[in-house]
Amino acid sequence: MNDLIQLQLLDAESAMDRAIDHCESELTKIRAGKASAGMLDGIFVDYYGSSTALAQVSSINTPDARTIVIQPWEKSLLVPIEKAIQVANIGINPQNDGIVIRLVVPPLTEERRKDLVRKVKEEAERGRITVRNIRKDANTKIQKLKGEGVSDDEIKTGEAEVQKLTDAYIIKVDKHAEAKEKDVMTV
Repeated sequence: MNDLIQLQLLDAESAMDRAIDHCESELTKIRAGKASAGMLDGIFVDYYGSSTALAQVSSINTPDARTIVIQPWEKSLLVPIEKAIQVANIGINPQNDGIVIRLVVPPLTEERRKDLVRKVKEEAERGRITVRNIRKDANTKIQKLKGEGVSDDEIKTGEAEVQKLTDAYIIKVDKHAEAKEKDVMTV
């Protein structure tokens, strides 16, 4: 296979890897009724004038399946962390006892589980769309190689390889979504 086509395939594969990683991280943020530190990944705290990730200004533990305990490195951060959690609107009210902040994760109702499954499916669809857009871009770039002396047969082979990659990555997205759905529906 032509080196230029090989290069496009490598670019497409690395872009698809990034798309899968992003999809995984978005699925992690969807809470499944069990307490996990990943639920707080998108929360940033005002730390001496700069927006800093919660995990960088505190220790986050899950002592049991329903509780998250946040212990800031500095006591002065208790109130800003509490406000950041409220602003993030993760559906849990922080409880500040002056030393740590506790988040008690309520059990999910059947209706809420169905909503979360819907969110999982939407996120998985976004992942699939991203992978398909990467396929489209790769195929466009491979088509443009005609002007650089690449034969039609090599271009067709390259497009077939891009399709194989796309199929494999869509299966990965589906597996992640299926695992998350199962996790959400487990009582």
